[in-house]
Amino acid sequence: MIHRRNFLRAAGVCVALPALVQAAEKRPPKRLLVIHVPLGMMPQYFFPKNGETSSPYLELLASHRSSFTTFSGLSHPGVDGNHHAGQCFLTGAPHPGQPTFRNTISLDQLVAEKIGGHTRFPSLAVSVRQGEHYADSIAVSRSGVTIPAETSAERLYRRLFVAGTKDEKAATMRRIAAGGSVLDLICEKAKRLEKSTVGEDRARLEQYMQSLREMEVKLQRTMEWENLPKPNVDYSQPKDIADANQVIAKSKLMFDLICLALQTDSTRVVTLSLSTFSVVPHIPGVKNETHGLTHHGNEPEKISELRKIEEAQITAFGELLTSLQNVQETNGALLDHTQILYGSCLGNANSHSNRNLPLILAGGGFRHGSHLGFDESNNTPLAKLFVSMLQNLNIESDSFGDTRGSLNGLESKAS
Repeated sequence: MIHRRNFLRAAGVCVALPALVQAAEKRPPKRLLVIHVPLGMMPQYFFPKNGETSSPYLELLASHRSSFTTFSGLSHPGVDGNHHAGQCFLTGAPHPGQPTFRNTISLDQLVAEKIGGHTRFPSLAVSVRQGEHYADSIAVSRSGVTIPAETSAERLYRRLFVAGTKDEKAATMRRIAAGGSVLDLICEKAKRLEKSTVGEDRARLEQYMQSLREMEVKLQRTMEWENLPKPNVDYSQPKDIADANQVIAKSKLMFDLICLALQTDSTRVVTLSLSTFSVVPHIPGVKNETHGLTHHGNEPEKISELRKIEEAQITAFGELLTSLQNVQETNGALLDHTQILYGSCLGNANSHSNRNLPLILAGGGFRHGSHLGFDESNNTPLAKLFVSMLQNLNIESDSFGDTRGSLNGLESKAS
């Protein structure tokens, strides 16, 4: 009988083989980056008017207009609960505000299962603020558990690019071995308990067992990569920005590290939450906390302040697009090989609406430059966009969650 851990070691060797093939062929890999803005964007400044492709916010991205597509009339059916919906941005699991809510696997983690085995980190979850809110991480495991996001730029840099000392590596291997032993013990006890559970308790136990299996794979992957060298980059280790109100500066710092992570093929899947809850962004003309401003009640002074914040966020996003465009690879730029979804779980934060979500899809080899408008009253499922994204990543799929089919009007350059 093959011991479970020996099987995982063998599986780890197998998943490494495609990476060798990829390197031999010298073809740039495809990547996915999702950036979530939990407090949304004011619809009147984001969405283009009928027949147009630009708007006040999109004008800030004018130099990249041929590299992205915007959408209106998309949302997740059944996803309500105002800010609770943030945890469902990439899952579409319904009714997140209910006590019995159980989340499902997020788009990024589904992609990581398919293409994450080629890199040191199958995926990275990053945030600009400490996890205190539903939307501070949008990455959700197959077992429905939110994956904690890295909030420290210093720690992220060290994980990506700083090799540990011999003693540090030995200590890491000991921790991995200890973790594996504990998992073995827990799994044995859980299996005995499984025989006597029924109904809802059994479902919860199955979810727990799935989490254990995911942890086993992560431990094995960490062991395999621990002795391999990390990439060298021409970028000094950053210092964390202590002031939470410097949210734009923190965003730009994380953008830099994400760009480096993708460029060095340290990962191919990243999620980033740009939460501005409970902060007064250091932006000229802004004096009030962002969340309060989103409930502006159509007061001109509050709208003016909120617009300054959202314009600063969009401008920073444009700088990220420029950085990705400036990294040249075989057959194009890093931007050409990276799908970037930028958007929010809120269609209108002022009314806590989870309908008609503001969304931008950039790069990734799609035919861009247009605005795709769908019925703003009877929304098209956002999951159809996810299916199109999966197919563009060469992941065979005709559905996501309960939704079948891809999004009409969005085409790949290869088609």
